[in-house]
Amino acid sequence: MTSQPLDVLRPGDRGPAVADVCERLVATGDLPPSFVLGERDAVVYDTTVEQAVRGFQQRRGLIVDGLVGVSTFAVLDGARWRLGDRVLRYVPDRPVEGDDVGQLQERLGTLGFSAGKVDGIHGPETDAGVRAFQTAVGLLPDGTVGPETMRAFQALHRSVRGGSADALREREQLRQGGPSLAGRTIVIDPGHGAGDDGVRGPNGLTEAAVALGIAARVEGRLSAHGANVVFTHTGRTSAGTEEERAAFANDRGADLVLSLHSDHATGTSGHGVATFFYGNPDHGAWSTIGERFADLVLREVVARTGLTDCRSHARTWALLRRTRMPAVRLDFGYLSHPADAALLAEPATLDRIAEGIVVALQRMYLGDADTGHTGVLRLADLRRHLEAMRIEKASGTPSTG
Repeated sequence: MTSQPLDVLRPGDRGPAVADVCERLVATGDLPPSFVLGERDAVVYDTTVEQAVRGFQQRRGLIVDGLVGVSTFAVLDGARWRLGDRVLRYVPDRPVEGDDVGQLQERLGTLGFSAGKVDGIHGPETDAGVRAFQTAVGLLPDGTVGPETMRAFQALHRSVRGGSADALREREQLRQGGPSLAGRTIVIDPGHGAGDDGVRGPNGLTEAAVALGIAARVEGRLSAHGANVVFTHTGRTSAGTEEERAAFANDRGADLVLSLHSDHATGTSGHGVATFFYGNPDHGAWSTIGERFADLVLREVVARTGLTDCRSHARTWALLRRTRMPAVRLDFGYLSHPADAALLAEPATLDRIAEGIVVALQRMYLGDADTGHTGVLRLADLRRHLEAMRIEKASGTPSTG
């Protein structure tokens, strides 16, 4: 396995760890082939390297800060591999990551073998997909993607048509679950906690307090509809890293993950609400259900609160990428902006945000049956709509309500 930097690398640093980063940036094309490293101990994290890191982060949907921590390095290291460059196999304790794994997942999906989410992480679902493929083509189902398996891939053609296999899988899972919230397991991930307040506004309001306030209101509404709501942490406990929170959601077999945060900016110019879902624009991996929910949440919250629409964005952040179910992050305003902070200090605003989240969730599960206008539906309206659908299905008579 490739070693990772122990600390965050930043402009001004020098040494072998910086040289490792530069070598990978050359391999990904973010630094030119003519970039000269010289003595590894003397390689400096200068402006050229910082710009290359930012360019890579932008393309890969990472946080664009020009710093190389564990998450950025893992994606950067994996970007140099293409399918067939190395032998791939499932390692339970330390799953292999890389672009070649993403290509493997996409290839299996287009051939009709489920490999789970196209996330570039060689996990148990990808291993099962490889073994199923090997069995189908008469190879020893050992899960090892070596020369024989690669030759079998090259001899076969796409069998899944009409869109991304990953998107088709997500849509089918959503359809099979039906329109009701009852029985769904929703993981809510309130930002910060356990002594970490996150962003603090000019009025003393903290990100952790607002996130927990919204989360409690969402839980109450979802529980009333029969959903099972699980928090990643409480106000007194730590949620851990994004990777640990993703593993928490995966272990519970959640249907969806919602992460709640506030944003901030230097000065007071930044304001508004934004949502984020899993998407890797560099090689087309995308959560279509995550995008749908992110769009619905954004529209419902904006319509109910008047917060500025900062749009929905594809990102490859660890929580969005590593969850096996759709995951969405909602940034519910800027506490650094006086007007946003004042609005978020009002309990009625938190009620409206929570209502918007639950209505968006129900609308997502309604699918094609959703005909409501953004910002006007209430949960009682949706309950009546679901009951009318149930009666229509039972009687075979189209409902008039």
